[in-house]
This record gives sequence, structure tokens and C-alpha cells, in this order.
Amino acid sequence: MITRWLAASAFFIFLVALWHLAVQAHLWSPLVLPSPLNVFDWLWSASQDGTLLEATLVTVRRLLLGYAVGLLIGLPLGLLNASFRWCEDTIGILALGLQTLPSVCWVPLALIWFGQTESAMLFVVVMGTVWSLIIAADNGVRNIPPIYLRAARSMGSRGLHTWTRVILPAALPFLLSGMKQGWAFAWRSLMAAEIFVTILTGFGLGHLLHYGRELNAMDQVIGVMLVIVVIGLAVDKTLFAPVEQFLHRRWGTARQ
Repeated sequence: MITRWLAASAFFIFLVALWHLAVQAHLWSPLVLPSPLNVFDWLWSASQDGTLLEATLVTVRRLLLGYAVGLLIGLPLGLLNASFRWCEDTIGILALGLQTLPSVCWVPLALIWFGQTESAMLFVVVMGTVWSLIIAADNGVRNIPPIYLRAARSMGSRGLHTWTRVILPAALPFLLSGMKQGWAFAWRSLMAAEIFVTILTGFGLGHLLHYGRELNAMDQVIGVMLVIVVIGLAVDKTLFAPVEQFLHRRWGTARQ
């Protein structure tokens, strides 16, 4: 474990060193590619005055709310798709088509319907999340080995008992993968919404990205991007990864 951490640390130190060397070689203007020190200086100053923390909290709050609504809508609809052919031919096709639609395409519609409000933000995040969750839940149920269902029926399992004791537990690895994908889509949707929707109820990380671009402050742009990456990694390692490891151990698919 220590060797893995050292190797990973060396890799990222190497990337920062390459970044520093590219700046020192003046391949690009400092306005286009600031040095790592300038980016870290901005992160430090934004942390000290509370700007970064406030924007992070606003963005995470919106993200969690939109993601939760997407889960509540997407997972049940995905299970319905896997259960009824009519749902597969209607909701399933709709989800498959709308999943390919970039999240930013929902922003003009949200602005017309809801205006510059938190509801517009929520709408964009939900629309960017729910379709991938529907498809993931549908695929998760359909990829269950048929022997599981036949064995359950032979032992007298029917209806709700089959769903709660056989289908859902067997589909959990696929559902978790879909939830991770939905989380990534939620991030992209929210950043698109925050860049284009300006509201007074809170400035998030997307707004900091937008204002950094407007002011040609690339240290701010890159700093915010680093914060988004760190938050994404932290959520994956502390939330999704432990559940994923448990499921792999439970089903005997863990790597040795």
C-alpha cells in the first residue's frame, strides 16, 4: 500500500514539474498558462477570504439536491423499464435519446421556464442525471444471470420477494456503476448551469470559472478546476469506492 501511494505521489509531482518547466520555457504567455505557484497562491488567498469555501458549499448543496432528485426519479423508472415492455418502448427510448443530449442544451430551456432562479439550476442537474440512471438501472436488472431468477422461482419466490431478495441485490453492482456515472453527469450539468445562470442566492464554483474567464484570470480558472477534481476524487474514494469494494467481496469478484 505504501509503495502504491509513493508511486502515485511521484507521478503527480512529475506532472507538476512538467507544468513548471513548460511555464519556465515560455512556451505560452503567463496569462494563458500561469505557474503552479500562482495557482496555489490564488487557492490560498481564496481560502483565506472565504470565497472558495462559500462557492464550494453552494455548489455541493445544489449538486446533492439535484443528484438526489435524479436518483429518486431515475432508479424507479429504470426498474419499470426492465419489468414492462411498454415502458421499455416509451420511457426507455426517450432516456436513450435524451442521454446523448449535452447538458448545456437544457440551460436555455431552464432559463425560459424558470428564469434566473435556483429552480433552473435544479432542472438542469436533474435532466443531466436522470436519463443515465434510468439506463443504468434497466441494464443492471437485465444483466442478472437468468439462473438466479429460475432458482428463486423453484424455491417459491414470487413478486415483491423476488425483487427485494434476488433482483435488486444481484443488480447492485450495475446500479452503483450507474450512480457513479450519474454523479459525473450531475457535475457537468451543474457547471454548465452555473456558468450560464447568474443568481443572487449564491455564487458557486461554476460562477468562479466564468468570472475567471471574463477577467482572463487563468490562475483562478485552473484553481477552480483543481478544486472540482479534488471534490470528485474525495467523493469517489470515501463514498462510492467502499461500497464498490463491499459488493465485490460480497459477490466474490474482488481482485486479489
